[in-house]
Amino acid sequence: MAEETSASQAPADIVVLGKVVEAYGLRGAVKVHAFADDPRSWGAVSHWWFGRDEDPPALWRRVRLIRCREQSGVLIATLSGVSDRNASESMRGLLIGMPRAALPATESSEYYWADLIGLEVVNQRDQSLGRVTGLIETAANDVMRVDDGLGSERLLPFVASVVLDVDVSSQRIRVDWEADW
Repeated sequence: MAEETSASQAPADIVVLGKVVEAYGLRGAVKVHAFADDPRSWGAVSHWWFGRDEDPPALWRRVRLIRCREQSGVLIATLSGVSDRNASESMRGLLIGMPRAALPATESSEYYWADLIGLEVVNQRDQSLGRVTGLIETAANDVMRVDDGLGSERLLPFVASVVLDVDVSSQRIRVDWEADW
C-alpha cells in the first residue's frame, strides 16, 4: 500500500467505516465491505485511512481514493499506489476509516458504531448489563456485544423494540432486556 502520510500526521479520532475483503480484478482495485449505511458517499472523500483493529490511530495510513463505485452490495475502490492484484491482495483485512471531522453529522436517531463502543447498557429497572464492546452486522439487524465485566457477554439486537434510548452524552443505552435473559 502506498503511504501518503507519515504516522505523525495521522488523526487521533479515526472512525472505522468498512473493511477490505478481497482484491478485485488485475489492476489493483479492492472490494470493500461497508459498515456504514451510506457507502456511496465515500466516493466524495479524497482520501481513506487504512489500518488494523489493534493499530493505534498513529499507525493508520492515508491513501488517495481514485475511484469508488457500488456493485452488488460492496464497494469497488481504486487507490493511489495500488496498481496490481498483488498490491490489492496485500490489503485484505485492512480496516477503512476517516477522521471524525471528515464525516457528516448524524441525525438524532443515527449513530456511528464508534460512538456506541464503551457505553453502559442499562435495562428499564436501571440494572447495568455491562458495556458495549462491539457490534456485529447480521442480515436481519445489527447486534450489540455487551460485556458485563465478569466474564460474560450478552448479544442484544440493535432494534427499536430492544433499544429504547441512546444517550451518547450520558454514555448510556437504555434497553428492554432483563438481566437474567
